[in-house]
Amino acid sequence: MEHKERRRGTKPIPDDPLKYLNEAQLSTFRRMKALGWDFKFIRRPLFQRAICVLVNSEETILAVIEESGVLNKQPYISFRGVESRVTE
Repeated sequence: MEHKERRRGTKPIPDDPLKYLNEAQLSTFRRMKALGWDFKFIRRPLFQRAICVLVNSEETILAVIEESGVLNKQPYISFRGVESRVTE
């Protein structure tokens, strides 16, 4: 199924992605980065907190860094209005 690109002038990963993380999330990101994980995208919905999605080095696992700094490997994420549980 093809989707029309709806991003207008924004990149999936902004130039300054760390500004979207609080201290707990930043600590988790640094640990995961050392293990080969990196940003896949940062969802920045209007009037809501940003959601930072990471991917492992093999690009087989997506995970969200929760506000508490917990790495959630099975988050519920809405993709274009469809609720989905990301699984390994």
